[in-house]
Amino acid sequence: MEGKIAIIGDGESITVFKACGAFAFAAENAEKAREVLRKIAKDYKVIFITEELAKPLAAFLKRFDEEPYPVILSIPSKNGSSGYGTELLKSAMERALGVDILFNE
Repeated sequence: MEGKIAIIGDGESITVFKACGAFAFAAENAEKAREVLRKIAKDYKVIFITEELAKPLAAFLKRFDEEPYPVILSIPSKNGSSGYGTELLKSAMERALGVDILFNE
């Protein structure tokens, strides 16, 4: 598992990650993304998932917050950002540090 990175998303959104050497898994909907994540969670340290797939899986993804690995990060897809990934990052920082050091809103 050393340093392995994966991405789960629609075909177009994961293409650039394939080119960079990340393992890419296509998922056309949240249910397929959940299945893929269950299969690969033990094999990767960092797993990116597009915002469109992460948002409906929010409750499922919380189970990964208690373990050091894998780190699951929500990223924009080919359609751009909905702001969901930023919200998650802000929330995680506030939980860990007790204060918002990046966004100061």
